Amino acid sequence: MKDIQEDKFIVSVKVGPKGQITVPAEARRMFNIKEGDTLMVMGDKEKGIALIKDDVFYQLMGGMFNNGKGNQDK
Repeated sequence: MKDIQEDKFIVSVKVGPKGQITVPAEARRMFNIKEGDTLMVMGDKEKGIALIKDDVFYQLMGGMFNNGKGNQDK
C-alpha cells in the first residue's frame, strides 16, 4: 500500500482464478465496507473500472434506480 494523502491511496490487487479480487483492508476501513455489503461495479472501456457501495450509488442517482427507500428492490 502506498499512501498518497490521508484520504487517498493506491494499491494493486491480483485477480484470482475465478475473477475475484480482495478489497484491501485499508479501503474497507476508509469506506466502511463490511462483510455482506453490496458493491456496484461500474465500467467504462476508456476510463476503467470503479467500485462504489450500493447505498452511496443510489443516493448519488437521486432515487432514479431505487424504491424510494435508498435500496434497490430485491
